[in-house]
Amino acid sequence: MTVRTTAPPELAVTDVTVRFAGLTALDAVSFTVAPGSVHALIGPNGAGKSTCFNVLSGLCRPATGTVRLGDADLTRLAPHRIAALGVARTFQNIVTTQGTVADNLMLGRHALSRAGFAASALRLPHVRREQREHLARAREIAELTGLGHHFDTPVALLSYGDRKRVEFARALCLEPSVLLLDEPVAGMNAAERARTVEVVHAVRAELGLSVVLVEHDMGLVMRLADEVTVLDFGRAIAHGTPDEVRGDPEVLRAYLGTGAEQEDAA
Repeated sequence: MTVRTTAPPELAVTDVTVRFAGLTALDAVSFTVAPGSVHALIGPNGAGKSTCFNVLSGLCRPATGTVRLGDADLTRLAPHRIAALGVARTFQNIVTTQGTVADNLMLGRHALSRAGFAASALRLPHVRREQREHLARAREIAELTGLGHHFDTPVALLSYGDRKRVEFARALCLEPSVLLLDEPVAGMNAAERARTVEVVHAVRAELGLSVVLVEHDMGLVMRLADEVTVLDFGRAIAHGTPDEVRGDPEVLRAYLGTGAEQEDAA
């Protein structure tokens, strides 16, 4: 298994604002993902979490503000250029069930291929050698994510939880320094959620990357995250460790509608 020997660069989001037809989806949001940490973005539905992920991955450009990965400014870059700089993303919904696990993971290796179209079409020796190297790396990532015994299995035959892990593994095949996980356990049962937590811990330890996590499962967030940013109506209303955020009055208001009434009663 290839392990990162240097810390990933810091991901810094500064005063990012996104507007859609007059609606402010993100309002001057700032947070920093420390190298090698797990940073969770949480908040009620409609808080701006998915919009924030779309900004980080280049699917949405902010009206104002910046996103930087180390010295690189990602703010106005196309998604493929952001991916090439080391940011990979999963999506809430499973993207494809076509082909085997190996086929899906090799799609993730495509951006790293050095072979040109003509050389690939002619199956030149160096192209075949590169393909073998990519396949070996894909198999390593499959093993790390608990999919090794399914490597040659059609994705359509896998359980829902295993399909979600294929999406996870495909993102890892880009060799990212920052992995964006968009609701990785949505729709999973308790056993599948627990397995995913184990996989995220293993990936972080083995590959030394940073993880940005959007998730509604607060138990999972509390177990995984080093830092948490809470969004509500497009604004960042709290930052801190899971324990700090869990007791924040603004967070209790956003999630439970409690706190303000108690203060008024007092």
